[in-house]
Amino acid sequence: MSIDPLGHTLLTIARNAIEKKFGMPAHTVTPHPDLAKPAASFVTLTQRGQLRGCIGSLEARRPLATDVTENALAAAFRDPRFPPLRQGELDKTRVEVSLLDTPESLSFADEAEALGQLRPGIDGLILACGSHRSTFLPQVWESLPTPPLFLQHLKLKAGLAADFWSPQLKLARYGVQKWKEPS
Repeated sequence: MSIDPLGHTLLTIARNAIEKKFGMPAHTVTPHPDLAKPAASFVTLTQRGQLRGCIGSLEARRPLATDVTENALAAAFRDPRFPPLRQGELDKTRVEVSLLDTPESLSFADEAEALGQLRPGIDGLILACGSHRSTFLPQVWESLPTPPLFLQHLKLKAGLAADFWSPQLKLARYGVQKWKEPS
């Protein structure tokens, strides 16, 4: 499977950001008109198919190239779930970049109605309730394949109980374009 020009450029930007921290030379980045446009992205790092870091932006507040660079550095060195990436791990680390669509707020009267609106494998989901907030990219459906399981784990990630429900709970869904380095 070939990677389109934008995807190739974003993967190169992300890897360059990480490798630069180790003093390694940068790979050539092909110019693309979307790099200067505000965009929201996530950078996910995996090793042998297991998560090694994932940090991103939910709102388009800075140019795409900057957003990917900063999120790559954060995923590699500041994801609180993992120790900072070491140079010796680079060869076994795969980079994935997700470009987020604008989130769409969902309207629902109860949890059953909210669950009925979720599209497994398609929707990323943002959960917010008071000071609690979390998100899952659409890729998370691969390991949490049903809407109830997906939402329960999203609540846990936000620091809420799996069976928590409140009329103040807000959900917004988004799609992504994603690109992953070949294995």
